[in-house]
Amino acid sequence: MEEYTFISLRKQPELIDVAAEWFHSKWGVPKEAYFECMKDYLDKKTEYGWYVCLDNNKIIGGLGVIENDFHDRKDLTPNVCAVYTDEQYRSNGIAGKLLNMVVEDLREKGISPIYLITDHTSFYERYGWEFFCMVQGDDEPKMTRMYIHR
Repeated sequence: MEEYTFISLRKQPELIDVAAEWFHSKWGVPKEAYFECMKDYLDKKTEYGWYVCLDNNKIIGGLGVIENDFHDRKDLTPNVCAVYTDEQYRSNGIAGKLLNMVVEDLREKGISPIYLITDHTSFYERYGWEFFCMVQGDDEPKMTRMYIHR
């Protein structure tokens, strides 16, 4: 793997605006929503963080942790969200390293288990995630897979 830098946003808080824009460009969720979640994390109002992978100073991958990732199981919290790696950087272990990083960071803070929703099968299992149940996504016609990391 090339030399990429993996950080929590608290290590480089000056990236908040760039990171909010990057996640917005990938998922279409308003930039302001990402910015507010990131600001709460930087202000230590929550330990649910934001993590990015940098190639030099360019964000090429990232994920966040939020209370609920827009599904009906409000009791299954916190949720890893917005997992994304830029297409040209995929298959380099970036998402896996970010997933392991967030699991370890939250575990050190006493936060476990954690959850995520996805339509993917087999990808998350490689990193210790287990299928948990099906959940109904907000405004989604089909049920979505919920995974757990204990």
